[in-house]
Amino acid sequence: MTGRPTDTDRSGNSDRSTDHDRPTPPDVVGTWVTADGYIRQQLLPNGRYDEARGDRRSAYTGRYTVTGSHLDYVDDTGFTATGDIRDGVLYHEHLVLYREQGPS
Repeated sequence: MTGRPTDTDRSGNSDRSTDHDRPTPPDVVGTWVTADGYIRQQLLPNGRYDEARGDRRSAYTGRYTVTGSHLDYVDDTGFTATGDIRDGVLYHEHLVLYREQGPS
């Protein structure tokens, strides 16, 4: 789907979904953390993120979009940033974050 309305179905309803209504690809959703654990970025399935720094929870919050392996962030204050996932590692501006692994 390209964000454009689709044909009307047999019931007379049309699909008016747009790209921003799509769920985020599951391969980016989850918690990403720096090697020292100081920065923790939660990428939520609804396209929102919540970033903690040290003991400061929700230090930065906003929305993100994913195009392939590239992420575009817009902080709730309007600040923008980008990131790329390469070989399972998230390179977010000057940060390197690793997917947090759950308990085994």
